[in-house]
Amino acid sequence: MTDDHQESESHTEHGNRQETPAHPRTAADWDELYDSADRLWTTDVNPAVVAELGDLAPGTAFDLGCGEGADVRWLADRGWTVVGADISRVALERAAARDSREAITWTSFDVTTDDFGRRYDLVTASYFHIAADDEATLHKLAEAVAPGGTLLVVMHDPEGLRAHGRDPGEFLWPDDMVRILGDGWTVVTHETRERGIPAGGGHHVNDVVLRMVREPA
Repeated sequence: MTDDHQESESHTEHGNRQETPAHPRTAADWDELYDSADRLWTTDVNPAVVAELGDLAPGTAFDLGCGEGADVRWLADRGWTVVGADISRVALERAAARDSREAITWTSFDVTTDDFGRRYDLVTASYFHIAADDEATLHKLAEAVAPGGTLLVVMHDPEGLRAHGRDPGEFLWPDDMVRILGDGWTVVTHETRERGIPAGGGHHVNDVVLRMVREPA
């Protein structure tokens, strides 16, 4: 599993703990991490999601690696019909307990084995880092985007990944994604920017953001 998961502002900052937890790699590992705290991540929406999607007309959305659901709730508040998908049962139960409105579907999902089943107007993957040798997962994400729809990928910058004990060379980066997906996409945003609210014990200062639009059919 290539999941580095969604992370807004880690709860460790509010507890005056500055360590950045190493990211698990299996569903069981993720469940264990979520079980380690009443709430693992902040309830705040990812700043890059607000900046990139705030002006989009609502439609259908799929948030991969939704965690405890902050981004999903933000999208639903703005009229989107959203699937919040995660590999962790604990995270999904926590998210569903907080918000069970009809506009949101919480679903267990492992992108390496499960199918999206349809296309969406928006597919987001925040802090879900794809292994450099796993182009199939990138193509799977891209294929889930409807013609005219948006793909938003938000990543920790290299220093943020190193804070988690990960080698940035292990993962696909926006330049790779643009090259691999090739024609049929328009790049709207391709940049590294300050998060505004540091996360991960203060290690995550910058986000790498890629927003692409699939050409209409």
